[in-house]
Amino acid sequence: MAEGDYIIGGIFPLHYNQEMPDLNCTYRPPPVKCNGFDPRAFRWAQTMRLAVEEINHNMELLPNYTLGYKIFDSCAYPLTGQRAALAVLNGLSEDHSAMCSGASPLLAVIGESGSAQSIVVSRILQPFRIPMISYFSSCACLTDRIKYPTFFRVIPNDDYQVKAIAQLLVRFNWTWVGLVRGDHEYGRFAVQGLLRELQGTKVCVAYQEMIPLLYNRQRALEIMQVMRSSTAKVVVVFSAEGEMTPFLGDYMTQNITGIQWVASEAWVTASVFTGSEYYPYLGGTIGFGIRKGPISRLSDYLQTVNPQMYPNNPLVQELWEALYGCSPSSSSGSQLPPCSGQEYLLDQHSAYMNTSSPRVAYNVYKAVYAIAHSLHNLLLCQPDQGPFLNNSCAQSNNIQPWQLQHYLQEVTFNIAGEVVNFDLKGDSIPYYDIINWQRGTGSNIEFVNVGLFDGTKPVGEELVIQEERIMWAGHQSEVPVSVCSVSCLPGSRKAVRRGEPVCCFDCVPCDSGKISNQTNSIECTFCPEDFWSNKDRTACISKKIEFLAYDSLGIALTVISIVGACLTIAAITVFFHHRNTAIVRVNNSELSFFILFALTLCFLCSLVFIGEPTAWSCMLRHTAFSITFSLCISCILGKTLVVWAAFTATRPGDNIMKWLGHKQQRAIIFSCTLVQVIICAAWLIDAPPYPSRNTQYERSKIILECSVGSSLAFWCVLGYIGLQACLCFILAFLARKLPGNFNEAKFITFSMLIFCAVWLAFIPAYISSPGNYADAVESFAILASSFGLLFCLFAPKCYIILLKPEKNTKQHLMGKEKR
Repeated sequence: MAEGDYIIGGIFPLHYNQEMPDLNCTYRPPPVKCNGFDPRAFRWAQTMRLAVEEINHNMELLPNYTLGYKIFDSCAYPLTGQRAALAVLNGLSEDHSAMCSGASPLLAVIGESGSAQSIVVSRILQPFRIPMISYFSSCACLTDRIKYPTFFRVIPNDDYQVKAIAQLLVRFNWTWVGLVRGDHEYGRFAVQGLLRELQGTKVCVAYQEMIPLLYNRQRALEIMQVMRSSTAKVVVVFSAEGEMTPFLGDYMTQNITGIQWVASEAWVTASVFTGSEYYPYLGGTIGFGIRKGPISRLSDYLQTVNPQMYPNNPLVQELWEALYGCSPSSSSGSQLPPCSGQEYLLDQHSAYMNTSSPRVAYNVYKAVYAIAHSLHNLLLCQPDQGPFLNNSCAQSNNIQPWQLQHYLQEVTFNIAGEVVNFDLKGDSIPYYDIINWQRGTGSNIEFVNVGLFDGTKPVGEELVIQEERIMWAGHQSEVPVSVCSVSCLPGSRKAVRRGEPVCCFDCVPCDSGKISNQTNSIECTFCPEDFWSNKDRTACISKKIEFLAYDSLGIALTVISIVGACLTIAAITVFFHHRNTAIVRVNNSELSFFILFALTLCFLCSLVFIGEPTAWSCMLRHTAFSITFSLCISCILGKTLVVWAAFTATRPGDNIMKWLGHKQQRAIIFSCTLVQVIICAAWLIDAPPYPSRNTQYERSKIILECSVGSSLAFWCVLGYIGLQACLCFILAFLARKLPGNFNEAKFITFSMLIFCAVWLAFIPAYISSPGNYADAVESFAILASSFGLLFCLFAPKCYIILLKPEKNTKQHLMGKEKR
């Protein structure tokens, strides 16, 4: 405490743990006992003292006036923070002060560190309209001007911090993270804000855990077990230094490693964690620290604090016990070994002496100067030009706290090159340094600045990170991976697991005809109609176009067709050379030559089915096939009729042969073929065959085929050929018992039987075969039936002509040779 013309209060968490008294309401409880001295918070309190002394010696700021202060310990707990607030208002001793008697002795309060404590203190100060400037309470809940009308702060609102952390998680593709928070408003609102910011991103929360406000080791071990078993390797922590200190102590005893910590500003620059024993477990921690600033005299000022200068100050005694592990006072009852109290404060006492980059202390420094500048502006008020009722000014000897708040709301000043002011909600400029915990000298932890977050910049440009300077957990230079499921490579898609967050998924390969060319695709996209997916399902490639080409199958059919045509021409040659022999003459040589000519065309028409279909080839292949086969069967039908007539003419009284002369035979062949020609002409005029691209049978290919155009016409031409073949078969079957050694009717019967069998097998095979295979089946049916007719009708004759000339006599053929 220090006297002055105007008194301000200061509340700091000089201890981070407390023992609650027995509250059974049967006797007056003793005061709360605070344990765990925090040298860092003691430094903050000394910073406030230094700032007040600087202002009091500054001849330009508050000339002729001095500031005084009262500093109290909140013990990092809302209940003790409430006691501290009341003590600030009423005096050092709660026992002998008349509560709330008279005007407040304070114009403003510097405090508190934790948001939960600030909420309590602000509510206590609110009825007295005493402004409060927090140096470390960042909860977004404190922006509510209705609930907290007198609250200001020189630390950014947590809404900006959670936005920064969300951008950090997205930046490094950490999609599976754990959340740990303290049991207070700061942790609760920060987690709510982060979850809100993560909506619409790819980041999911694996678990949420809460460190008890009154630390419970058993509960902490349960949290650590969750962290150990989870696949989330990144843990975001919104907690204060007080509860993190025992928690991390137990964390190290459990020997848990491999966790990438993301720290909130409340503990990311806590000097208590800089010891070498913390590095294996906390090295690589990254987080957002509040803006640092220079305080030129702070290091020298802290050096002046020692037990000799303040022999009766118990806090200084505790500082020595915390830094040196010894007791400078024999009357303190401490179990620690004694020491002189003249020990020199060294840099390794960083928990107290870390002044190279003050952050929270700098906030305390700014808060004190904000009050001083506001008070200075208030005292400069000219009569009848004031901001209050009737343009009045505040009375310098009776300044009310609410009058100071008016000037505090509008204050703007410059300190160390930084402009300090407050918006309408009492918040300051949102700015963070990105801090990375790296190995320093002696394996201690150093806080290295690796980037910044400037909330004043446009959306998407706030975060600036120097990734090459970052050292991650486990002393690794590679960014840690924290995902529930490994990214799905191109060629697959994500399939969310039932009942699990969207970040947990399986990778399902894309179906045929679909692709994904990006990592973690939600769905696979169809390829265009003329394209198909490649083997890896990563790109669409042009579909393979298939038709009955001159490949192995096409060449084989071509060779067979040419061989068949050559054999037919050979048969023609043999018959022509032996045209005067009995077997040629007896079997109607003219019809035989007609049949051989038609068979030659039948063999050659199969060639039209090979090659890429065109409009002309499609029309030609079906009409050529139907007309040539109709011609062939018509000739055979004429021969069959002659044979049948000869068979019936052997009976007495029959005179049918006169109706089957050469002219009549030609007329039969012409008329039967003409019917097929008419059907084909109607087909070509009405709905001719045309080339088509079949993509339905096999979607990975485009099958070029000839569409028949009119199915009715197609089946009509086949049916007509079948009708002719059946008629031939019936007539030949009836004449099968014609006497003689060479019965033509038998050979026609066999040839028609083979012909019908081939085409009956062809129909189902043709219907079930696609594209080029349908063409191959039709071509094979043409060749097979042609060979069947050739061999059944002409092979026996050629055999006799060439190999058995002695049987090539009329007597032998008629069965009248002499025995």
